Amino acid sequence: MTAVTKYYLQIYQHTLATGDDEAWVDLESLGIHPDLAQRLAEFGIVEIFRGHVRANQAERLLKLLRLRSNLGVNLHGAAIILDLLDRIEALQDEIERLRGI
Repeated sequence: MTAVTKYYLQIYQHTLATGDDEAWVDLESLGIHPDLAQRLAEFGIVEIFRGHVRANQAERLLKLLRLRSNLGVNLHGAAIILDLLDRIEALQDEIERLRGI
């Protein structure tokens, strides 16, 4: 008789405050290893202050981590993709603004 092993998956979702540029989010609550966070700060992707990042940067950070896990790109590649996505979003906003005139 073969023993059956059961595994349980626990999913956490972190909700970020939107519109509050002064809000800070604890890195531990995002599930990010401190060494990785420090590397991202060295790259200029996020600003870390006493183990916290600004809420808007936390959104970028989570997006970067999703790019890494979903596409399998390295940290530098994910940072470049994130920057390009930000630029595309800014251009789309500009196009919408100009069409409204």
